[in-house]
Order: sequence, then structure tokens, then C-alpha cells
Amino acid sequence: PGKPLTQLTAQELSGYEVYVAKCARCHYAERSSGNKGPGLLGLYRQPYMASGAPPTDDRVRAVILRGRNMMPATNIDDQQLDDLMAYLHTL
Repeated sequence: PGKPLTQLTAQELSGYEVYVAKCARCHYAERSSGNKGPGLLGLYRQPYMASGAPPTDDRVRAVILRGRNMMPATNIDDQQLDDLMAYLHTL
């Protein structure tokens, strides 16, 4: 399981808020199975993302910012992206 919300750092908690606002409608954080998109639980512990590529920070950032297949590009600033990445590492 991911890191409990009560144990998140300030940055991770901010990233959780970005996740809720921008990602939660399509991606579950508490499951590896998805809703409209793949689940995010254990994202960085998996050998491959849904695309077949290894889950590196650069690849995850690119998908978030540019979108992929049915996922649209996400409009967030650099701080929100850094916070979201910190949160994704807790899953």
C-alpha cells in the first residue's frame, strides 16, 4: 500500500491535492487497476507503465504534461508538477 495521508510531507500533501483536482477522476491512487486510465498504486515499483516504458520521472512527467492516447495534456505549473511527482512516489 501507499504511504498513509497522515504521514505525507507538506510537498506530498500538496501533490495529493493536485492529484485529487487533476487526476483522480480517471486514475485510482489506491489501486493498480484503473478507472478510465491505469491505476497509480505502485507506479514506481512496476517494471513498466501502461505504455510499456519503464516508469522514470522524465517519462511520467512527459505523460502528465503532454498526454498520451486518451489522456489529455494536464495544465499545471512547475511547482504543482513537482508536488504531484512527490506524491506519486508515495504510492
